[in-house]
Amino acid sequence: MKAVLLRVGRGKVRWADQAVAEYLKRLRVGQLPLEEVLLPTTRFRGDVDAVRQDEAARILARLSSRDRLIAVDERGKTPSTEGLAEWIDAAARAGTPRLVFAIGGPYGHGPAVRDAAWRVLSLSSMVTNHELARVFLAEQLYRVSTVLWGGKYHH
Repeated sequence: MKAVLLRVGRGKVRWADQAVAEYLKRLRVGQLPLEEVLLPTTRFRGDVDAVRQDEAARILARLSSRDRLIAVDERGKTPSTEGLAEWIDAAARAGTPRLVFAIGGPYGHGPAVRDAAWRVLSLSSMVTNHELARVFLAEQLYRVSTVLWGGKYHH
């Protein structure tokens, strides 16, 4: 199974890019290779709902019918690392080819993304910026891979 970190944002935040690159490199050789895909934000023209709808449509257009979408959203469940590992293991056992983790733009996800999601994941009950969220998620995916398929990282 492959994992995709699909995010809406501007990109080019050096410290976050470096951290995510490290986890992408570590995951490349394991059971859960991770790819990061950047979608540009929708230009704000005074209507937050229009921005969310446009970004949701572009996220959903990137999915195939066999993908499982996990929307990263503050309204979701906040599992432990082991709980996230259970989600990923369930997807792998079901033969899921791609597990897509979607981080929305500055205004968050539109309802269509949450409605289409297999799971909705909250990384914290606190609000955090998107760059920190992507680093945290990449690290957790690496940690989960060591829980599921062995390694000394998680203890």
